Amino acid sequence: MTNDLPYIAASSYLNAAPLCYSFVYGEQKDRCTFLSDAAPARCAELLAEGRADAALIPVIEYQRISGLKVVPGACVASRQKVRSVLLASRVPIKQVRSVALDTSSRTSAALIQIILGHFYEIAASYRTSPPRLEEMLESEDAALIIGDPAMLIDRSALHVYDLAEEWQRHTGLPFVFAFWAIRGNSTAWLKTDSSAGQGIDFVAAKLEGMAHAGELADRYAESLGLPGEDLFSYLTEAISYDLDEESLRGLRLYYELAEKSGLIEEARDIAFLR
Repeated sequence: MTNDLPYIAASSYLNAAPLCYSFVYGEQKDRCTFLSDAAPARCAELLAEGRADAALIPVIEYQRISGLKVVPGACVASRQKVRSVLLASRVPIKQVRSVALDTSSRTSAALIQIILGHFYEIAASYRTSPPRLEEMLESEDAALIIGDPAMLIDRSALHVYDLAEEWQRHTGLPFVFAFWAIRGNSTAWLKTDSSAGQGIDFVAAKLEGMAHAGELADRYAESLGLPGEDLFSYLTEAISYDLDEESLRGLRLYYELAEKSGLIEEARDIAFLR
């Protein structure tokens, strides 16, 4: 990479906005080159390809990309309804036999297979598709839609299931969708408790972004055409940004079930930055 500043990638979805605010508008915007126009799945690809030093990646991709370290203390998770990761179906969930999977998704694509296969004991078929709901439902019983597009779908004629709510109902645990991951040999630019100078501090970025949740809600209200107060409640209630012990229990269970479901080869434990 020719730029001396670290490259950091994250999606432009609203749920990631508080984790990204500092790098785009705030105190750390001059400390990195920030890439924010990629889908979550593409962020993982950029990290795997060595085109990003750090990325906010779907958590399932940690199990598929070797040599990564996870930043402690920050994530995109939910302890209740997440509102932006949905199964939209023409039939009740127990009757679903085929699902179109949003190509933007990796973690949620695995999650719906765990929910249907492990919790409901349904042997469904799956195919990937761009997140265009009408086209997805032309040939499949249901469609997985994530991120901002999920918040805009017309629910009037569909059965809609919130995947975080389904997970919580069956496990009693939060669900972690994404976290910051760093290539293990690319950490010199990080700020640690003992480091001097101004490095990247992902936890400080989280706190700064959460303090600007109202501003971010207003920004996205205009582009999404949704009420700002609804988006503020989404950021402050539907989403949790703390990678705490309860969230880690949910994450480790997800990895265990992903392995049992054949979605990953092995459920490796999480290697955190120290």
